[in-house]
Amino acid sequence: MGFEEGKFLEAAQEMDNIKLDGFEFFTESVKEFVQCKIYRKYEEVSGLFEYKIMGSLEDVVPELCKKVYMDSEYRKKWDEYVKELYEFDDEGVQSIYWNVNYPWPMSNRDYIYTRALRELEINNIPTIVVLAESNSLTKTPEKSGVVRVKEYHQSLIIQTDGNVGTKAFMHYFDNPGGSIPTWLINWAAKTGVPSFMNSMRSACLGYEKYTSSKKT
Repeated sequence: MGFEEGKFLEAAQEMDNIKLDGFEFFTESVKEFVQCKIYRKYEEVSGLFEYKIMGSLEDVVPELCKKVYMDSEYRKKWDEYVKELYEFDDEGVQSIYWNVNYPWPMSNRDYIYTRALRELEINNIPTIVVLAESNSLTKTPEKSGVVRVKEYHQSLIIQTDGNVGTKAFMHYFDNPGGSIPTWLINWAAKTGVPSFMNSMRSACLGYEKYTSSKKT
């Protein structure tokens, strides 16, 4: 498994030219230092929505965002929804295992996916592109009481905002399987995404302390 190189460029080009055919405006969150605007598109086959998110962290530089986003060990420290998260070799495919805490009485979900990062220049602007997709060929057995997410894809684009902050674009879809109440899906998109961005900002601001503590 792997990503075609053209996919990175295709994803990056939406940063300044977001494609919203079939998408509707869903919600917007504006807070000090953290903003995001979310669009969604209904998928007939799954009965679920895919999302496109424009966001910004006004006091965090892109390079720091990249480091924090890609650091699986650190995420276990600051993301309360992570039950398990680690990288492993899945029969020759470098993969990530991610077990997500769901609220009681629902079962946790887990993901096995591949991820790749490229650094490009778009209109002379340094651009970080991260692609992720569920590994449909995995032979890793499912865990009792945990629902395996088999449809998942995400692209994340990170650039400078022209000042001292970061602007980001994300295109996201997953099918969590099972029976999940509509209220929870709406909550996850409407409040969960802005909450994650705030947590991400806090994690970025605390990253130097975390890395320093690992050296002692």
